[in-house]
Amino acid sequence: MKIVTISGARPQFIKAGSVSREILRQADSGADIHQVIVHTGQHYDENMSDVFFEEMQIPKPDYFLGIGGKTHGAMTGQMIEKIEEILVQEKPNWVMVYGDTNSTLAGAIAASKLHIKIAHVEAGLRSFNMRMPEEVNRILTDRVSSLLFCPTQAALDNLANEGVEAWSPDANVVLSGDVMQDGAMFYRELAQKPPGLVISEDFVLCTIHRAENTDDPVRLANIVSALNDIAKEKQVVLPLHPRTKSILQASDYDTSNLTITDPVGYLNMVWLIDHCDLVMTDSGGLQKEAFFFEKPCITLRDETEWIELVDNGFNKLAGADKAKIIELYYGAEFNTDFTLSLYGGGLASECIVMELLSGCE
Repeated sequence: MKIVTISGARPQFIKAGSVSREILRQADSGADIHQVIVHTGQHYDENMSDVFFEEMQIPKPDYFLGIGGKTHGAMTGQMIEKIEEILVQEKPNWVMVYGDTNSTLAGAIAASKLHIKIAHVEAGLRSFNMRMPEEVNRILTDRVSSLLFCPTQAALDNLANEGVEAWSPDANVVLSGDVMQDGAMFYRELAQKPPGLVISEDFVLCTIHRAENTDDPVRLANIVSALNDIAKEKQVVLPLHPRTKSILQASDYDTSNLTITDPVGYLNMVWLIDHCDLVMTDSGGLQKEAFFFEKPCITLRDETEWIELVDNGFNKLAGADKAKIIELYYGAEFNTDFTLSLYGGGLASECIVMELLSGCE
């Protein structure tokens, strides 16, 4: 069995890395399974050198398309064209896609047009906000997939409510657990403190990257002001993308109390999550990683795909309301029973690969 895996950003490679290690483990045990990895180049990341793949123990891509920095339409269209050429050449049994990027959608469209079966990891997630490009990508990808690997029960319920059984006679929905938990458990032992960063014993880890926050001056001002006030009593470490950093520098926002740093590598980020007291973020992945490392989380968004974290009291939604952010920081009561199994307990990759193998028997 041959699988072509499509990825386009560092988080996708980290997720796919867990499944890749399981594929190699099964192949070493005699299973007939082989993987070809395609990197679309959607997100340029200077940290994704050969050293990145070696340190992260992830197989290097077999193809690099170099398609990034374009509009949604141009990027997705060019990816479809190039991925199609690869699929015609490789003739895989499955195309595997992850999450909700343009690379995800492009891989799904190219495969569906060639009648190649699609396995979607992180299927069924919904923010119910159709203004998010990611929401469009994940819905359309689910619609043409044959194997839908749901990380949570809520994701599985979303697909059931949408009538997944009527989409295709061979569509199969699997509650697999979350491959991000597999990765978090694997990389915890490899984590490294960010070099040169002076960090106190107690600190808050914060990230801001979503366009809904960084491109809205009012939302960004509210978030930064709240963080700056919090940082008067506890260190707030804020790794920032250069674009967001330049927006802050060009504004009148007071960031004098914040510990602002450049983006850090994944192993450095794992160390920060593992050692912080609290996570504040608008990232979907970091909300879950906070749970994996038993940290409370305040989410700087109006909604989240990971509703089970909110429902069970591990995560609080603050949006971009300064008063709400500060209120939650000082007064929120979080669930501290992190023994609750929400994401598969680190066995998602094994579930996914075994399901693929059983489907080819």
